[in-house]
Amino acid sequence: MESMVATKSQEEQWMVQDQVFRIYDLICNLPPHAQSVNFEIRRDNHVEYLTKSLKQLGPNFAVLDANRPWLCYWIIHSIALMGDGVDDKLENDVVEFLNRCQDLNGGYGGGPGQMPHLATTYAAVNTLITVGGDISLSSINRKNIYEFFLRMKDKSGGFRMHDGGEIDVRACYTAISVASVLNILDDRLIENVGDYISSCQTYEGGIAGEPGSEAHGGYTFCGLAAMVLINDVHRLNLPSLINWVVFRQGVECGFQGRTNKLVDGCYSFWQGGTAAIIQRLHLIVNKQLGLPYAFKHGSSVETGKCSADSDFADRDQVSEGASSPVNDVCRLEQEGAGISNASHPMELTKNGDNFIRGHICMRPLFNSMALQQYILLCSQEEAGFRDKPGKHRDHYHTCYVLSGLSICHYIGIQNADSPPLPRDILGPYSNLLEPVHPLYNIVLDKYYEAHEFFVRSQL
Repeated sequence: MESMVATKSQEEQWMVQDQVFRIYDLICNLPPHAQSVNFEIRRDNHVEYLTKSLKQLGPNFAVLDANRPWLCYWIIHSIALMGDGVDDKLENDVVEFLNRCQDLNGGYGGGPGQMPHLATTYAAVNTLITVGGDISLSSINRKNIYEFFLRMKDKSGGFRMHDGGEIDVRACYTAISVASVLNILDDRLIENVGDYISSCQTYEGGIAGEPGSEAHGGYTFCGLAAMVLINDVHRLNLPSLINWVVFRQGVECGFQGRTNKLVDGCYSFWQGGTAAIIQRLHLIVNKQLGLPYAFKHGSSVETGKCSADSDFADRDQVSEGASSPVNDVCRLEQEGAGISNASHPMELTKNGDNFIRGHICMRPLFNSMALQQYILLCSQEEAGFRDKPGKHRDHYHTCYVLSGLSICHYIGIQNADSPPLPRDILGPYSNLLEPVHPLYNIVLDKYYEAHEFFVRSQL
């Protein structure tokens, strides 16, 4: 019998596994003090790298000319995650630059004079919210953005990325996310979006970019977050989505974006953020599984609030006959009758405020310590973060690796007002990052500031 010939994908997978395991073995064999140094976030180095990049980039970045608002977002958000900021002059320069990217007819282009695009509009708005302050927030022309979104709205229910551009789940998310955080989300923008996104959920459980395509981590996050923001998340098959996302964490400890693909640091957020969102949807998950909704000790079904001891009878015990991770992560203490047949067991708001303030009564869907290990040992460079060993650092991966690390730090807490415990943080407690709003990927304090500003501001 002839021996099997390895595919190119298998060879690449084995190579990455070998590189990752070599790093783990090397660190494991170091003396304790040397080990601990490798588990520290090189915060000062990262901030210096990012700040320099905001001031000046080399000629190789010319290919990203249409992505300059994204560079602003990746850099400013990364710095904010580490609890730092840039000086007033740089902040003012960023606001002034993005204002020049704002089209007179609504939306932001990739640079001054470029056509408005939903992706760069999302990046620009998130950047201005992260900079914060009245000057930055008031520079956003919400009325024109709303009109731009209406023009991008397609009869299918989805959105086009730009005039004449592609329709996909990413476009739906960027439009809905921006409209939500700017307090301009209404029924005209929401109309049939749920139809389009639900049609993109695949047989695997994840969400594709468009109907008929392959489930993908980035699109799954976008689709799930958008469905939460429009109060249509109950239309997704959440148990199936859970099954898909939990199997995306590989033997390397990091996440892959698609089935049988290589681990990539950026999915620390795209998949980790998906898990963080699902944790707050336990009532809807239970309804889809046909499980009772009430918790022990008189906890409130309406708000999803539960006491610390009403989560799981035994977190390590799988229900009898369980055949999937869903039965493990979703089996709650059962008590009496279930909730009514309301379409939304947990009513959400279109600004995401109640969503983040709610209690979490579902077990984390991934191994946070393992993911933190991959991030700190395999993604972190002396300054900046990378996709995987053998790759080079870049601003995109620095942003989403740090965002994923923040998700890790807060994934185990049940109450949004409670700080993580030392046991939640791999390495010293000084590694703790700022929390992000999982629906928008904006640092939480910056989100609250913007939310209050846009609620009280006239359109």
